[in-house]
Amino acid sequence: MTTPHPDAAFAAATEHARPTRLFLTGAGGYVGRNLIRFFTRQDVELVALVRTPEAAAKALAMGAVPVIGDLLIDDLTEAMVGCDALIHAAADTDHGHGSAAQMRTNADGTRRTFAAARAAGVTRAVHLSTESVLADGRPLCGVTEETPFPRRPAGAYSRSKIAAERNALALNGGGLAVMVVRPRFVWGEDDTTALPQLVEAARSGQLAWIDGGGYRTSTTHIENLCHGIDLALRRGRGGEVYFLSDGEPVAFRTMISALLETQGVPAPEKTVPRAVVRAVAAVGDLAGTLTGGRKPVPLTLQGFAASAVEVTLDISRARTELGYAPVVSRQEGLRRMRASADQQR
Repeated sequence: MTTPHPDAAFAAATEHARPTRLFLTGAGGYVGRNLIRFFTRQDVELVALVRTPEAAAKALAMGAVPVIGDLLIDDLTEAMVGCDALIHAAADTDHGHGSAAQMRTNADGTRRTFAAARAAGVTRAVHLSTESVLADGRPLCGVTEETPFPRRPAGAYSRSKIAAERNALALNGGGLAVMVVRPRFVWGEDDTTALPQLVEAARSGQLAWIDGGGYRTSTTHIENLCHGIDLALRRGRGGEVYFLSDGEPVAFRTMISALLETQGVPAPEKTVPRAVVRAVAAVGDLAGTLTGGRKPVPLTLQGFAASAVEVTLDISRARTELGYAPVVSRQEGLRRMRASADQQR
C-alpha cells in the first residue's frame, strides 16, 4: 500500500467543503474575473461586487450574481447574508506616490468588508494581499510568512496593504476564519494590468534592464492563484498567511522577455545601472511629496522595489498546510498566452 505524502495527509485532515455561495469583491478586475470563471466552473454560486453597471453586465454574462456597491459607502452585510465564504480581492494597486484615498480603500475598505462578513454569518474568508507588504526597496530573498513587516515600507501601496492585512486578521475569530494569501507577479491570459504597460514600454523604447535584469523573481500564474485561494478557503487555518507562486524563481529579464515574446514584441537590449534607477525613484518620491501626489512621477521607491531587486518567496507553508502545488507551469502558461495572442491577431 502506498503511504500518503505527509502534506496531502495534513490537508485532508483539515478539509472543509468548498463553499456553495461565495461573495467576491473586486470582481471587475483581472483577478476577480478569473475567480468568477474558476468558481462558476466548480458550480459555486458567486455574488460579485462591482462598481459600475458595465462591470455588472460582464459579471452576469460570466455566470455571477452582480451587486453594484462601494466598499467605503455601502453596508455589504445584507448582500453577504446566505454566503458561506468571502474572497476580498478589491484593492487600489497604484504604485505611485499614493494618497489618503488609497489608504481608505485598502485599509478601511478591508475592515468594513470583513466586519460585514462576520455580521452576515460568513464562516471562511480569504484576503488577497501581496508580497509588497514586505517591500522596503531591498532584495527579498526566499522570504517566508514569518518575515516581519519592514520598519520603513517602500511606499504608500505597501503601507496600505500592511494595514489591510492587519485589519483582516483582526476580525479572525467569532465564527469567521480569515486566511491571507500573498502572490507575487500575477500573470497570464486576459491580463489587463501589467502586460499592456510592459508592451507599451517596450514598443516606445522606455523599457530597459536594470543591472542587466538577471536578478530573480517569483511569479504566480493566474490559475495557480485561483487554485491557491480555493485551497486556502477549504484547507487554510484561520489567522494564517500563505505565500503562493509558480514554484522555482526565474530571472526577471527572462520572464519579462518571454511575456513580450507571446505578444510578438521584441525585448529591449539596453540596460541601466541600478544606482541610477534608485536615484530616479528617490527624486520621484520627493516630487510626489512636494506636490502632494497631484502630478504623476516616472518612478517611486514602490515601483523600484517591485521591479529592480530580487523578490523570491518560500511557499513551503502553502505546500504543507494547503497541499498546494502549481497547476499551470510557466512554460504552459506562456504557451497559452502565445496561442491567445495569435488568435487575436
